[in-house]
Amino acid sequence: MTSDARDDDRTPPRDGGRPDREAPPPRYLPIAEHGLIGDLRTAALVGTDGRIDWFCAPRFDSPSVFGSLLDAEKGGCWHLEPLCRTASRQQFYFPDTNILITRMLTADGIVEVQDFMPVLRPHDPGHRQRLVRRVVAVRGRMRMRTVVAPRMDYGRARHELSLREHVAEFLTDRLVVSVHSSVPLERTGAEGADAGAEFLLTEGDSALFVLETREPGSDCPVEELSAEAAEQLFRSTVSFWRKWLGRSSYTGRWRETVHRSALTLKLLTHEPTGAIVAAPTVGLPEELGGSRNWDYRYVWIRDAAFSLYALLRLGFTDEAAAFVGWLARCVRRSDSDGDGDSRGGGRGTGPLRVLYSIDGHADLPEEELPHLEGYCGSSPVRIGNSAADQLQLDVYGELVDSVYLFNKYGDGITWDTWSDLAGVLEWLLGNWDRTDESIWETRAGRRRHTYSRVMCWVAVERMVRMARQRGLPGDLARWTSVRDDIYRQVMTEGWNERLGSFVQRLSDVPGEQPPEILDASLLVMPMVKFCSPQEERFRSTMRAIGRGLVTDSLVFRYDASVSGDGLAGIEGTFSICSFWWVEALTRTGQIEDARLALEKTFTYANHVGQYAEQIGVTGEQLGNFPQAFTHLALISAAVNLDRAMG
Repeated sequence: MTSDARDDDRTPPRDGGRPDREAPPPRYLPIAEHGLIGDLRTAALVGTDGRIDWFCAPRFDSPSVFGSLLDAEKGGCWHLEPLCRTASRQQFYFPDTNILITRMLTADGIVEVQDFMPVLRPHDPGHRQRLVRRVVAVRGRMRMRTVVAPRMDYGRARHELSLREHVAEFLTDRLVVSVHSSVPLERTGAEGADAGAEFLLTEGDSALFVLETREPGSDCPVEELSAEAAEQLFRSTVSFWRKWLGRSSYTGRWRETVHRSALTLKLLTHEPTGAIVAAPTVGLPEELGGSRNWDYRYVWIRDAAFSLYALLRLGFTDEAAAFVGWLARCVRRSDSDGDGDSRGGGRGTGPLRVLYSIDGHADLPEEELPHLEGYCGSSPVRIGNSAADQLQLDVYGELVDSVYLFNKYGDGITWDTWSDLAGVLEWLLGNWDRTDESIWETRAGRRRHTYSRVMCWVAVERMVRMARQRGLPGDLARWTSVRDDIYRQVMTEGWNERLGSFVQRLSDVPGEQPPEILDASLLVMPMVKFCSPQEERFRSTMRAIGRGLVTDSLVFRYDASVSGDGLAGIEGTFSICSFWWVEALTRTGQIEDARLALEKTFTYANHVGQYAEQIGVTGEQLGNFPQAFTHLALISAAVNLDRAMG
């Protein structure tokens, strides 16, 4: 597929006439043309044209039910659209909730699609996973069409369709998807394996569709919701989200933007376990047509730890406590499995892995799906993630720092948690000077990364702090000695005199200057208290990064042409780095520059305030969407700048 063809795939038709029927939709909507709904167990992406093109059930990391985001023909989709030409579309969230409203304006009238997954109460033992689509005619008369075309297991599993007038059941060996409809359904599609309907709505009329999933053989019947019952579900879900958001302590200048990021982070929380996934999607490319396509439906220790920090800053201590509990179980499981000790027969990653499944398992083999063409031809599509086998020493700092913050602002840690952390630290004290893949998960082999050293220092320093603040037992003399060794190494071997900057990695040859590779991760040095923001070496590093990695407030994580990350192709600017830039400007007293950079970065959000992992050079969203890492950095940057402005 040529690049021109891909562009055509993503460009909505701009026919100036008024045909009787809607022109064919683009094969792939732009990534940004989606909003997210969810029930704290899984999530779905809803396009601005009314299609659901990504949905996994019953969990974030389950195989897809609808996956046309990764293959327009084979992935499966749920269309819901007017039959006449749509003049414009609008999409927004019902205020202070995660209920998504899509409005379609035509010459015949206006129709509104309300999409949500009901959540009635926190930690609901009777939670029933449902995806509700309510279509309301706001003005005029509108002929509508819906087609429910699931393709289970990433399009690999064939299903049988059992159809009654108002209920369609799609059956496979592993999953049953049921759709109850208030309008009669009929078979459709090339093989009669899909269900659809055409129906007329006049002003004030509505139609209702409810999707549920269950295991084969389950005796849980499909619930036939009345209009009144659907309205009650809507109101109860509104109440849940508003009550949750009402716990926020943030009242600053960017309240609406910060709260939308908080709501997005909450959607990425798996409530039954306390896990926080990095993103709900898989395979969305960092370069259109390229191969940098990864599965992010797992828990990166780094991302989740930073998310915990962001939620704590806003007063959401329950989520922090749940995540710390999940983290403690992971550390305990890794220790009992014995696969983390580099002196044994394990993989040499230590007692902590880079990422885990939602329920805390670290075996996540990476697999390619060659039958899927990938978003706009971006292949291969991968599920699983072999980064789980990497050594990224920085995660130890992020882990301990998150527990330190919870100990400071939450309920405090238990003796068992402290004992687990002490065991983790014992391993780190003997392994901090190893080579690793570090924060950006490069696939070019292990190096002596500066950022990893900084975060190893954080791990030891925070353990020293907690021991002193709480009177907890520890070998403080040894701990502080290693802490100081790490600090001296970063300040001497991580500094490039000619470039006038801290750089990505230390020299491979002791005594030589380290390679001249800038890295935006080093913007966090004052944020984690490694150095003062007034430290001249840090200010000089900022100037170097500003010249080499920043373009109109957007920040590249590094220059891949110089650094060599072992991957083909290019990538966009990293949104988390752009917010780190704002925070670095704030901490160095450049308040007006920070405010301008923040406002510019806000303009790159999509229409409902959500961000993918990256922004392309022409402003398009790239990578998995929405990305937790980006939203947590937004919260931190906004809160700190707000405080600095008074």
